[in-house]
Amino acid sequence: MTLLRQNRELKRLGIWNWSLPAFAGKLPDGRNYNVCPSTGVCAKACYARNGTYLFPQVKARHQENLRWTMDDLPGWQQAILDELSHKRFVDAWVRIHDSGDFYSRAYLSAWLEIMRARQRTRFYAYTKEVAAFRELVEPDPPPNFWWVYSYGGTQDSTLDPAVDRVADVFPDEQSIAAAGWHSQEDSDLLAVLGPAPVGIPANNIAHFKARQAGRRWSRWRAGVDAARAARRTGARSTAAPGDDRSDTSGSPR
Repeated sequence: MTLLRQNRELKRLGIWNWSLPAFAGKLPDGRNYNVCPSTGVCAKACYARNGTYLFPQVKARHQENLRWTMDDLPGWQQAILDELSHKRFVDAWVRIHDSGDFYSRAYLSAWLEIMRARQRTRFYAYTKEVAAFRELVEPDPPPNFWWVYSYGGTQDSTLDPAVDRVADVFPDEQSIAAAGWHSQEDSDLLAVLGPAPVGIPANNIAHFKARQAGRRWSRWRAGVDAARAARRTGARSTAAPGDDRSDTSGSPR
């Protein structure tokens, strides 16, 4: 079974990709999953929740990829290592996740081990799992791994464009240029190799663009966070004096 494939966009660049399902769903055996635990507004306008990604055979393959990593991580890891030993992957690029993300620390650690074992292959990824990368990747990254933190998730506030390599989804090329950011439209590899910060033009999917409403994903997310903070503040101000029975999640203290 071929695990690493090439979608239409990446094939023209000679890049291989590994895919999981986008965001959350249910496996055929009934188990629920969320492969993007730090997702935010991106879930409302994710290209991998549209088009060919929804074809039954494509969705089934991505779910099987996930099931394997969940049920037999060592076996999956060995299968990836075996595939990467083929000469076609020497000096090749592999994008980890054209859909999905590093959904657990164990799964991320397995990828780091793969990278260190196959150093003649180059790997890159977009991710919103900032805390996991701070802990497991940043202290000692594999030399053949490049990554970019993408805005639109629940950990946006922990990012610093002056320090972190970041990418944001803009409404169009004109808004990227106006912000002084650098588009990766010509090649996906510009996200990790080109000048920073990185701007990504939104996909031309009408209902997603309507939801984005002319905003960058970072500002869209910031607006959501501000609205939630305002609601929490309002709820506290209307609570009875001394009433601290629950925290902001509604869980007992």
